[in-house]
Amino acid sequence: MQLLITMVTAFSFFFASGPAFAQAGGPSASEAPRTVSLQESQTIKVTRSGSQPSTEGPAEHFTGSARIDPLFSAIAPSHNSGGRVTFNAGARTAWHSHPMGQTLIVTAGKGWVQQWGSQIEEIRQGDVVSIPPGVKHWHGATANTGVTHIAIQESLNGKTVEWMEKVSDEQYQNSQSTSGGVMDSTKRPSAAQKLFGDFDPKLAEITDNVLFGDVWERPGLSKRDRSLITVAALIAQNRPEQLRHHLQRARENGVTKDEVVEVITHLAFYTGWPNAINAVEIARETFK
Repeated sequence: MQLLITMVTAFSFFFASGPAFAQAGGPSASEAPRTVSLQESQTIKVTRSGSQPSTEGPAEHFTGSARIDPLFSAIAPSHNSGGRVTFNAGARTAWHSHPMGQTLIVTAGKGWVQQWGSQIEEIRQGDVVSIPPGVKHWHGATANTGVTHIAIQESLNGKTVEWMEKVSDEQYQNSQSTSGGVMDSTKRPSAAQKLFGDFDPKLAEITDNVLFGDVWERPGLSKRDRSLITVAALIAQNRPEQLRHHLQRARENGVTKDEVVEVITHLAFYTGWPNAINAVEIARETFK
């Protein structure tokens, strides 16, 4: 009898100690995937700039040209994801909502955001836009300037956005009038008029109507791209006064500080160090 009791006790200890061993010395088979996932979520991850390919905003959800640069995806247990969106002048999203809301951080240029049934609001570099869950809205560039913002949103049951109908041209044009974009352009003298309109009004008129009214409005290149080209040309020619004006214009058209830095660095090898150093000083003033 004593031998039987001893054998039963030994077997009971063996089977009872199985899970305890797994917890102390390593995960059981059923727990292994969860532990690996936890380990991954607890590891610092650096995603290098430019390592993820850009995409064009799909035509069914965007009007005009918009570039989307993914920044980060949701990593459990978090449900947050984020990306950088660059809208060329006139580009915008369709009406949409987010089940858990969205935060926009404007990093360059000037844009518009509108909630359904409300007036347009202008957004500029440094502004933070908080969009509540389920609110119908759209956002994008103004008619004359591009904008870049970082968008951060949280998913609900795997879904981050509910797309709706596109923003019509009429709705967008109404946004222009209520935001003052068109009215301001008719009331305020242009940069050319301020600079030399009193001395040479015809040259100011040609500059406004032909250069900025026609050439800059041609659809073959976005205003952002035209700004990059113009800035590069002025750096190469070492034209500091014109460069100062066009760097500010480039910023309004969605060109970022990092992009200007790359242009200057690249041109240093082709146009000379003095031109690049002069450009750095002007760019520092513009982006400070």
